[in-house]
Amino acid sequence: MAWLAVRRRRPCLQHGPQPRSGADNVPPFMYVLMLHGVLGFLDIIVNHELLEKLPGRGDAAREEGIHAARETIFACLFASLAWFEWHGVLVWWIGGLLLCEVFVSAHDVIVEGDTRVLPVSERVLHLLLFVNLGITITLVAHALLWWQAGPAAPVRVDYGWASWVLTGMSVLSAIWAVRDGTAAMRRRDVAAV
Repeated sequence: MAWLAVRRRRPCLQHGPQPRSGADNVPPFMYVLMLHGVLGFLDIIVNHELLEKLPGRGDAAREEGIHAARETIFACLFASLAWFEWHGVLVWWIGGLLLCEVFVSAHDVIVEGDTRVLPVSERVLHLLLFVNLGITITLVAHALLWWQAGPAAPVRVDYGWASWVLTGMSVLSAIWAVRDGTAAMRRRDVAAV
């Protein structure tokens, strides 16, 4: 049970990033993940809910299903990185989530482009989300390079307030995934009748 010991600092592998404490305890990837959560939330509320009213549109079932998949991915990603570093072969869990997000986002762009005209606000937010996703992947990949050198284990960390913010984002993403998934199934059932 040694892996459950909470580390208040970033673990230092032999030649990896040096441990930090206090306000410097939060690694850069945590900030871009939180920014991604905020941008995604704005996209959902402003574009999907208020402007386009996607959950109630019959032609949006496929898009809502894709959104539910994305929200599930981010619920897992936020929860996984809020309190743990994934060492050894377990880095593939995080890498796999990020790769799935790239495929889901690419598929979403195609589906959205085929089913509706996107408002300017949505196109701008999508651009910002794609740029931020690239930054996220770069920063997380840097951490994964160091983490993969250790023995396979989830290593418990505590980034203070940032861990709690990502935990909250994880819970909200999971709730919204269920909501969008339910809306997608309901719309598919209506279309089938």
